[in-house]
Amino acid sequence: MDRVKVDLGLRLPQALTHQNARSVLRSLVSSVRATPEATVVVDARDLGQFDSSALAVLLELRRQARALNKGFAVAHLPAKARLLAQVYGVAELLPEHASVGG
Repeated sequence: MDRVKVDLGLRLPQALTHQNARSVLRSLVSSVRATPEATVVVDARDLGQFDSSALAVLLELRRQARALNKGFAVAHLPAKARLLAQVYGVAELLPEHASVGG
């Protein structure tokens, strides 16, 4: 069985708020474009402080990945961020990656 290679190298910082969203997005969009993987996986395990800007960043990363015909998923999204995505009605656009050994 062929395994799809997934890169967990795209990591969100500990804090992702309106103050740093643009710079984080710039950096991560470059990584999305550079990754050869079939699925872009953003690792959110470090995310501790965030606001709705974090969702905006994730949605833009998804858009960038889809424009490159790549899949998109989020690994280790904190429960509060997942709840915020549900409140905004975008949770289904941010599928959770089933990471192994996470």
